Amino acid sequence: MLPTGGAHFAVWAPSARAVSVIGEFNAWDASTHAMFPTDSGIWKAYVSGARLGDTYKYAITTASGERIEKADPVAFLAEVPPKTASVVWNLDYEWDDEQWMGNRMGRQSHDGAMAIYELHPGSWRKGGDGNSLSYRELADPLAAYLNEMGYTHVEFMPLSEHPYYPSWGYQVTGYFAPTSRFGTPQDLMYLIDRLHQAGIGVIVDWVPSHFATDAHGLSRFDGTALYEHEDRRKGFHPDWGSFIFNYGRNEVRSFLVSSANFWLDRYHVDGLRVDGVASMLYLDYSRAEGEWEPNIYGGNENLEAIELLKQVNTVAYGEHPGIATIAEESTAFAGVSRPVDMGGLGFGFKWDMGWMHDTLQYFAHEPVHRAFHQNDLTFRMLYAYDENFVLALSHDEVVHGKGSLINKMPGDEWQQFANLRALYGYQYGLPGKKCLFMGGEFAQRSEWSVDRQLEWFVLEHPNHAGMQRWVTDLNDLYRREESLFVEDGDPAGFEWIDASDAGSSILSFIRKGGARPILVVLNLTPITRPGYRIGVPVGGRWETLLNSDDVRYWGSGAGTSGTVEAAEAPVHGRAHSVSLELPPLGVLFMAPVD
Repeated sequence: MLPTGGAHFAVWAPSARAVSVIGEFNAWDASTHAMFPTDSGIWKAYVSGARLGDTYKYAITTASGERIEKADPVAFLAEVPPKTASVVWNLDYEWDDEQWMGNRMGRQSHDGAMAIYELHPGSWRKGGDGNSLSYRELADPLAAYLNEMGYTHVEFMPLSEHPYYPSWGYQVTGYFAPTSRFGTPQDLMYLIDRLHQAGIGVIVDWVPSHFATDAHGLSRFDGTALYEHEDRRKGFHPDWGSFIFNYGRNEVRSFLVSSANFWLDRYHVDGLRVDGVASMLYLDYSRAEGEWEPNIYGGNENLEAIELLKQVNTVAYGEHPGIATIAEESTAFAGVSRPVDMGGLGFGFKWDMGWMHDTLQYFAHEPVHRAFHQNDLTFRMLYAYDENFVLALSHDEVVHGKGSLINKMPGDEWQQFANLRALYGYQYGLPGKKCLFMGGEFAQRSEWSVDRQLEWFVLEHPNHAGMQRWVTDLNDLYRREESLFVEDGDPAGFEWIDASDAGSSILSFIRKGGARPILVVLNLTPITRPGYRIGVPVGGRWETLLNSDDVRYWGSGAGTSGTVEAAEAPVHGRAHSVSLELPPLGVLFMAPVD
């Protein structure tokens, strides 16, 4: 959109016989504004009558003579679905987040504290009219809530335009357009600006693994498989019923790299969480024998997708120092978060899907059976430093009949809440950045639904309010005590005290690297254990920093509080030890006072 009015249009459609731009400015008449081809396959036109807010599409005549109408793949804005036209728009905005942008370098670093709140913007809260909040309406209450809870970052599920709302944004049609359901590009910029001013980092889900099949989108854009593979063994995703990008095509790689860079540049986004990376890395992902074709070396790696991911990360970190990219990757593919020049994919972090699976599997067991499954918790430390991990309890764990986190916990109501508090304590004690999906912080009982807001009314009850207070205090402790994050990627920052007491379902370990070591002790049975002696690295007084069984959290009030003296009584191979009362289904965080 030009400042003086009028607009230039350009679209890549190399196999088209003819292309016209149609819209409100020409009464959707394809004979009015024919576009002119270039040698690169890009068609261009200038429309003097185009104005801000005009809707438009491209009328494409394919090589076979069929006429199709497509939305603009690089449009900045689209009509509110179910309408499908693109909208003439600009990205003018006066940012007020200079302080944040100038000082964000360490906020997404490997040795920084990252407590991430994953959020779907349309279902966090609804307005009084029952509708989702707009980007602008969301800004102040979300910033206040994140600060109150002590989160460092918010991660938005995909904001890119998508035609089917229940896809949660993962079936994309607009890789350069934020969904118009919640407002304009400037409204989203305002939201991000306000979050930055409140000291909150912004991560956005980005989906290069597949795209929507809707007729107005990228699929068979000029009558051919332009963005996707013609061969369905490479070009169609059997799990999600969507098309897969042709990562070997230069123009497609450029499109995706540009999209990633666009969000970091024009929207001041601090990080990209890249969805479905595992599905990109393997040619046989979710495919039976005979349904996939090996690469040129006979292997199952998708070499073209691997190169695309390396290029995305190289450009992102090269042009935007201080950002972070996070891979949702569920396999043992080596080097996901290793730098590209060291043979890796170049991501800053990787979700630890194995930890999520093993931990939820362990906590689903009745405490009487946990003695036989302690390795579900201890196994994680065998690979904890293979990647730079984020420990995520995401939206995927509370949908599709999986139940809410609180309902996964065994026992009566008190035991369920105690178990969940212990789970969160375990998450915050381990090396790795933290991520929790909205609603989990106050133990919402219902599965998440995109169609309704979170069940905020449950905070009237002390058990749910106690859970929210526990997560707030965990975030506060996590951000305050450097030993809980500065050595996340270094084995020197973690030390088992005792991982062998499976019979009692007790685990203890030390986090270190900051001003003082932090002792974490978990008792994962409903039995209070007085006089339990644990070896510690130094003598003197040790203070209780957090006790998940505190009555403030709807606990029973058991467990050590205040300070204890570390005696010269060797235990666990250490010269000093403390005698503790371990709370039932609880976790203690302790540190030396002197």
